[in-house]
Amino acid sequence: MVFKLDRDGEETVLYTFSGGADGFQPFAGLVRDRAGRLYGSAFVGGNGFGVVFEVDRSANETVLHSFTGADGFGPLDLLLHNGSLYGMTDYGGAYGAGVVFKLTPQ
Repeated sequence: MVFKLDRDGEETVLYTFSGGADGFQPFAGLVRDRAGRLYGSAFVGGNGFGVVFEVDRSANETVLHSFTGADGFGPLDLLLHNGSLYGMTDYGGAYGAGVVFKLTPQ
């Protein structure tokens, strides 16, 4: 799930994953853009090879990319820089040893 804690330690659940196309095993941290959107990755989900997702300020989740194995498998932490997301996968790619990727959210 994606959640926030306020200064008093009160938890608010923003999004709960179904374990399917929206992602499964989101263990990496989140990054936030200036508009308050959160970006993260789930190690599995989508096509079975992991996803990169966005959670907007209204707590709606959108899958930005679903990996196919050929373009990566098992995305890890993300970095947000100049409006683009950069990350790595643990597996997949041409040699099965992972990829470095860049995504530009719309």
